Parts: sequence; structure tokens; C-alpha cells
Amino acid sequence: MDKQLSWREKCSYGIADMGFNFYWTNIATFLLIFYTDVFGISAAAAASMMFTIKIINAFTDPMIGAVADRTRTRWGKFRPYLVWVPLPLACAAFLTYTTPSLSDDGKIVWAYGTYLAMMVCYTCINIPYNALSGVLSADPQERSTVNGLRFIFAFAGGTLVTAATPSLVHWLGGGDDKQGWQLTMLAWSVLASLLFVLTFLNTRERIAPPAAQQTKVWQDIRDLSQNRPWVALFFLALIIMITITLRTSSAAYYFKYVVQRPDLMAGFVPAYMMAAAGGAALTPLMTRYVDKKKLMMILMSITAVLSSAFFFVPRDQIWLMFTLQIGMGLALGPKSPLAFSMYADTADYNEWRTGRRATAMTFAAATFSQKLGTAIAVAVIGWLFTRLGYVANAAQSEGSQAGIVWLMSFIPAAFALLAVAIMFLYNLDNDKLTQIQSELEARKKERRD
Repeated sequence: MDKQLSWREKCSYGIADMGFNFYWTNIATFLLIFYTDVFGISAAAAASMMFTIKIINAFTDPMIGAVADRTRTRWGKFRPYLVWVPLPLACAAFLTYTTPSLSDDGKIVWAYGTYLAMMVCYTCINIPYNALSGVLSADPQERSTVNGLRFIFAFAGGTLVTAATPSLVHWLGGGDDKQGWQLTMLAWSVLASLLFVLTFLNTRERIAPPAAQQTKVWQDIRDLSQNRPWVALFFLALIIMITITLRTSSAAYYFKYVVQRPDLMAGFVPAYMMAAAGGAALTPLMTRYVDKKKLMMILMSITAVLSSAFFFVPRDQIWLMFTLQIGMGLALGPKSPLAFSMYADTADYNEWRTGRRATAMTFAAATFSQKLGTAIAVAVIGWLFTRLGYVANAAQSEGSQAGIVWLMSFIPAAFALLAVAIMFLYNLDNDKLTQIQSELEARKKERRD
């Protein structure tokens, strides 16, 4: 089995994550403020709806992972979803950002239905895509490189979305924000679909479960629950997603109501994304010299310090806000390629320990925790805003402004420190992974012989 992948295949795999961020970054950065300030749903109702849908969608992840693991086509297990699902996803996203004239209750029903449809479709393509990174190569360093490239494209996509979306809404809507959001999401959806097809055409699956493997879904779940490094990553993903979502979703409110410069959002989040792309690009180099576990702990500690420092930034010190944001981008950029590379390692660990492999389920259950983390973060924001008397498109009270600042500083910092503590549970180092790969390869050779 060839361990080295061509740069064409690595880049072709990675570019799909740019497409995913045409959706994900819009959802994480703009959807809540779209619901409150454009569609006209209260902050409490919007946050409650998004929390509920995230919880429901989180439970669909393992189901879709189980289906993907059991998919058999001439194109492989995971690649076909890159051409089966883009059209339904695009349609659901278009409807999510559509604002029909309905009663207050009707708006809530519409939001529930369309957002759920979009997130389920997103999961149906994203779970197999995540799993694909675990079957392109068995080499841990190649996985770090593949996922490093992937997140360079991801952050580039996020940068493009946050920088261009406000202008696209204005341009495509001609002054009508409702039409602008609808057409902007349609444009991003079409571009994403093209990238998904490109990935399908230029990648190949090389790792498969043992030919005789026949397992039930409950057995896959049981295996994961007894997989110590995977359990650690599960809670790590949950905590990190809370950390990131708190700051990302609060940033629009911070610049609109605290700094009173909403125009700065067009540069603030892209500055983070560009720095994160730089951090992701450095990941394969760093993992050559620093163990993945230690590197993750160092990065999350830096994140906690920089996030705490944000509390003390005066409202007129824009350069300092951007400096800290760029620093956090550099620190958090490597965490995604690190985590996804580690998920693939835990799939190998599971096969080594049990003789069974469930790659998609491994990644699906991991994204379960990410969505749960996002849901918790949005719920925290909605609850805090409600308690502090947030009123959309109006001057905020001192308490409301203080809450927004805490959501940008100390609260995510506390979660970042919790992520450091969780990493003490992760027990796969480079020596252990080398042993696992060697023994798995020996088993495969015995079966061939």
C-alpha cells in the first residue's frame, strides 16, 4: 500500500472543506443575527431553536456514520456522498435563508423545518467526507499533512465568506436584506457543490475494514465507548467547539453594540481565518517535533491567555483587538488538523484493539460532540442575552454590553483551559502509533498470505 499521496490528491481532498465552510461559516457567524435582525425572531426563540436542532442533528451523526460504514459501491464507501447530496443541501440552505411573510409562530415553524433539513443534508455529506481522510493513507504523518491542507482550504473558505458575505447581501439584494441573504446563500451553495464534485473525481479510498467484518451498529458504539483516546477526543471537540462558537457568534454583536463599528466584522473574522490558515499550514511541521497531545495542550493554553486578555481591551483600541484575534487564529489553526488526524489514529487503535473498524462512525460520533458544543454555546448566548435584556437593533444596556464582552473573553477562556485538562486522558503517543501501524500491517499481510 502506497503511503505517500500525490499533492493533487491531497489538495483535491482539502478543497472540499472550503465548500463546507461556505455553509458552516455562514451558519456560525451570521445565522443567529440573520434570525434576530432580518427574519425578526427573538434572540431567545432563535437560540432555543438552534439549540434544539443542533441536539437533534447531533443524534443523526452516528446514524449517518453507520450507514456510510456499510455503504458499498464501485467508488468506495465515502466518496459517492460527495455527488449524491450537494443538490439537496443547496436547496435546504436556500430555504433556510428565505424569509416568507408569516406570523411569529409561523416564522418559528419555518425556521425549525428549514434549518433541520439543511443540517441533516450537511451531515449526510460531511460525515463521509471526514471519514475519507482516514482511508486515504495509513501513515499518521500523511494524515497530518492531508488534514493540514484541508484546514488551510477551510480557513480560506471561512475568510472568503466572512469578508464577502456582507457585500454580497447588499449587492444581490439591492438594498433588500431578505432577498440579499437568500441569493447570497444560493451563490455559496452552487460554488460548494462544484468543489465537492472535484474532490470525488480526484481521490481514492485505500483502507477498508477486514473483509469478513460483520458488526451491528450497537457494537460500533460500544467499541467507541471503550476506546479511551476517542473518548478524550469526544470531550475535547465538545469543549473546543464551545470555545470557538462563543467568540464567533458574539463577534457580530460585539462590533455592532459595544464597539459600534459593525463594518469591522468584514475584517475581524477574516483576520482570524487567515491566521488560522497559517497555523494549519504549520501543523505537519510542528507534529514532526512535538507530540500531538502536547501540542494540543500548548495551543489551548495560549488560546486561554489571549482570550482572557480581550476583556481588558479598550473599545477604541481596534489594532489590539485584531492583534489578539490574529494570535488566537495562529493558536487555534492547528487544532482542527490535529484533532481530525487524531480521530483517524483512534480508528486504527480501535481496529488494533478489537479487530473491527468503523471509520465513519468514529468521525460521526466526534462531530456529534462538536454539534453538541455548538448547541451549548448558542444556548449560553441566548440565555445570557435574555437575562441581560438584549433588544435587537437598539442601544444596549451596560449589563448587556458587559455580557457580550465576557462572551468574547473570560467565558471561552475558561472552556479552553478545560480542554487542556481533558487532554491528560489521551494516551496515544508517537511510539504507540508506530507499534499499532506495524501490527495492523502484519495482520493484513497474514490474511493476504
